[in-house]
This record gives sequence, structure tokens and C-alpha cells, in this order.
Amino acid sequence: MIIKQKTNWFSMLFEWDGSVLPKLIPRLTILFLYTIAIVYFRNYLSDYQLYVNPSIFTLFGIALAIFLGFRNTVSYDRFWEGRKLWGALLNDTRSLARQSHTFIDGTDYAEQRTHFIQMLKAVVHALKHQLRETNPDYDMQRLLANSYNQQLQTAVFKPIIILKELGLWINRAKQDGKLDSITQVAFDENLNKLSDIIGGCERIASTPIPYTYSVLLHRTVYLYCFLLPFGFGESMLWTLPFIIVFIAYTFVALEAIADELEDPFGIEPNDLALNAMSEMIENTLAELDNQYIETAKIDKGYYYIT
Repeated sequence: MIIKQKTNWFSMLFEWDGSVLPKLIPRLTILFLYTIAIVYFRNYLSDYQLYVNPSIFTLFGIALAIFLGFRNTVSYDRFWEGRKLWGALLNDTRSLARQSHTFIDGTDYAEQRTHFIQMLKAVVHALKHQLRETNPDYDMQRLLANSYNQQLQTAVFKPIIILKELGLWINRAKQDGKLDSITQVAFDENLNKLSDIIGGCERIASTPIPYTYSVLLHRTVYLYCFLLPFGFGESMLWTLPFIIVFIAYTFVALEAIADELEDPFGIEPNDLALNAMSEMIENTLAELDNQYIETAKIDKGYYYIT
């Protein structure tokens, strides 16, 4: 995800980082050359009456714009829901870390509390790797004891397995006389919230927008853009290629943005910055446990996080 400071209106015309334009250039180039060919052979096309009334494209363009707007709204809702779930993940892990310090007294339990907080960090990183289908071994080895890390190797849903261990830790603390029934329930409520967050993220990741819907929109956008020169070829002549590319950029870019935002947990430039959010959650949990943390610096007015 690219986070950048606001610039003036003129500089934004030439923004490259975070724009979908780089991936669209080949497609727009093909459309530009195609339109040039339409204009070049305009007399031939006119003889065979291949031109279409421009008003048809005007009406259809309005309908297509509304359709694209709806598609982008659906994709952004998924993006924003994913961001809210990770915000709740931050809040609930902080609450559990705080509870482990304020509800459980005694320096004799310091090592156990640290182990509890390390498991909270592991839940966050395990969820990130599960959503991105990446290898979690490095983070699990860094955060968890070797014996427990080996048990996780064969687990498919690692965040849930770690949640179970967190629940067992709370039960052992109650058996040791460090918790009463009321505080155990408070812990368990936050564990249930973590389970809901993990389930919500899995729902978004495993339920994409129906494929047939995406195919319909994709075909409609490109057919519209490639038929558009037949509606204005007689009137605009050599200015037509530039105008068609500009119109196509608007429609094709909206579709590309919707595709990016549909899966908010990916590694595209505008997806959620799960690496940075995981590190931030890890740092705040470490600070709650009185551990040393190192804050990241921002250079050149912007930074790129994934």
C-alpha cells in the first residue's frame, strides 16, 4: 500500500506510484493504434456504412459508468471491511496484553505473561501469512518456542490453533490461582472477538466477487472501447485516437482498480499494508510487555508498505 503526502493538483497529473496506468499502457497503446487504423480507413468504412450513430454510445456510456461505479463500491466495501477487521485485531490484542498484566499479579508469572504476548504476536503474523498464502515459518520460529512451533507445522489454520493455546494458557492461569471466574470470562470474550476477526478475514479472502460478474463487466468495457471509434470516426478524424484513449483510460482504470481492491489482503500497491500493520501490532504488544521496540522512519515524504 502506498501512503504519500498530498501534492498540488499539477503534480498529481504525473503521479506514477500507486497508479494503475503502468499496467494499462499496453492495452491503451493497442487501442490507440486500432483507432488510428479506423481513422485512416474512414472512407472505406463510410462506403460500407459501418459507422454508428454516436448517441447510442452516449446513452450506453452513462449506463456503463453507473455499472462500474457499483462494481467499485462493492470492491471498496470489501477493502474497508478488511481494514476494519485489522483495526479490531489491533484493539483486541492490546486488550488481551493489557489484561495479562493488570489481572495477573506477581513477578513470578512474568515469563508466562511474555509467552502469552508472544502468542498474540504469532496470531497476527499467522493470519497475515494465511491470507496471503505465504510461508509463516520465519515468524513462527521467531515468536514461538521450538517445541510448540513444531506442532504448528502440520496445522492448516494456524491462527486458530494458536488461539486454542491462548485459551489453554488462560485455563492454566486460573488453575494456578492467578485468575478468578469473572476475569477468565473477560479474557475469553476477547479471544472470541479474535476468532470472529479471523473468520471475517477468511470470509473475504475465500469469497471473491462472482467470476461471471467480473467477466461480464470486463467484456462490456472492452467492447465499448473498441466500438467507440465507429461512432465518432467521421466527425473527429485525427483527434479521435487521443480522445478514445482518454475515455478508455477512465473505464479500464476503474475496472482495474476494482480488481485490485477486490482482494484487500494481496500484495498489489493499493492493497492493505499487512506487513506494516503486523509489525505495528507486534511493536505495541512488545511495548505493553516492557520490551524494546524500534520505530520505522519515513523518508522522502512517502513510503511503500505491503
